[in-house]
Amino acid sequence: MNSEILGLCGIGLLLVLLFAGMWVGLAMAFIGLLGIFLIQGFYPAATIASIVPFQNVAYYAISPIPMFLLMGILVFRSGIGADMYTVAYKWIGHFRGGLAMATVIAGALLASVTGHSGAAVVALSKMALPEMRKHGYSDVLASGCTAVVGTLAFLIPPSLAFIIYAILTEQSVGLLFMAGILPGILLAVLFLITVVIITALNPQAGPAGPKFSFKEKLISLKVVWPTLLIFLIVLGGIYLGVFTPTEAGAVGCFGAAVIAFSMRRLTLKAFYLSLFEAAGTSAMMILLMIGAYFFIKFIALSKLAFAVSAFVSGLTIPPMAVIVVIIFIYILLGMFLDIFGAVMLTIPVFYPIVVGLGFDPIWFGVLIVVIIEMGLVTPPIGFDVFMLSGASGIPITTIFRGVTPFVVAILVCIVLIVIFPEIALLIPNTM
Repeated sequence: MNSEILGLCGIGLLLVLLFAGMWVGLAMAFIGLLGIFLIQGFYPAATIASIVPFQNVAYYAISPIPMFLLMGILVFRSGIGADMYTVAYKWIGHFRGGLAMATVIAGALLASVTGHSGAAVVALSKMALPEMRKHGYSDVLASGCTAVVGTLAFLIPPSLAFIIYAILTEQSVGLLFMAGILPGILLAVLFLITVVIITALNPQAGPAGPKFSFKEKLISLKVVWPTLLIFLIVLGGIYLGVFTPTEAGAVGCFGAAVIAFSMRRLTLKAFYLSLFEAAGTSAMMILLMIGAYFFIKFIALSKLAFAVSAFVSGLTIPPMAVIVVIIFIYILLGMFLDIFGAVMLTIPVFYPIVVGLGFDPIWFGVLIVVIIEMGLVTPPIGFDVFMLSGASGIPITTIFRGVTPFVVAILVCIVLIVIFPEIALLIPNTM
């Protein structure tokens, strides 16, 4: 059988396994090793199986994953994240839709120290959602806003999605972190505008909350410093070249632990549980990456990526049309597959095409991460929607209705980044 055809068959079988419910990492590892065996034989496949996991995981660039995960979990368990919502709540909660806007701002601040949407969604479901429901907000707006704001953690650095993309494509983690800042702010602003539009059309969806005095607002700012300090140390150190992103993970993690313990917000038991949770999540993500490496090796040996790249390059359509098609494919995959698995599945095919057409790989990484955010909240499989439903008891259908206007905002963000690449590349180009 032709190796390119074998590559296509491998992708088809992988999709079947994923729809059947097999773990994404194990499915990719199985198909990857099977494909390598069929192309090169038993001994090369056995050699790759024994070398690839250690060679691609047990090295320096992987260490930010557990470090940034632990940093985010420490911030969540110590209650520092809840302080962000309290501050935003006191400053703008008295406006119509103000509590939802406060949730957006708190989510953006949480994103700067968590790096993972799951932690942000759980935190916001415990502090923002009850407040909005208590003040008469509709479950549609309250749950939709809470679910979608958590996804900012994948765009505003430090982001685990950027780390994984950097490792798979051999790009700079630091440049990707810097590239996510302006798009993250842009998306947060678009979410705020969405809340304003929703409450303008339906004032009962988000009635005004209580008003606080200016003195109370100023006093509330004193709890902001831990988050800002962690954010400035991590990103400031990377931008100025004081330390690498890998070292930044360790510095941020240590800083979060010191601040939490010094404020007496963290017990030894909570610290132990944080270590256990970070280790478990890291293991899951590393298993996913090992499977992706096996699958990438298979796709490379099948020469499918080169064949598709050559075919696309030979088409008489503008390069930007190719990007639009890739975005559309990712949106479809995000609706039916685990979005991380979908990205790892397609990076071996799409990345050479994008680079071959002359697009900036850092810009493409930002674009992919924004699409990942959309995949986390779009039906029928939206990981953050299911997580919020489990934490709050709100029906999944209600949350999906709530996120729909915000998904439109994400689409607008994607269009703006495609039209104006400088949104993603401005800060990295100054480094």
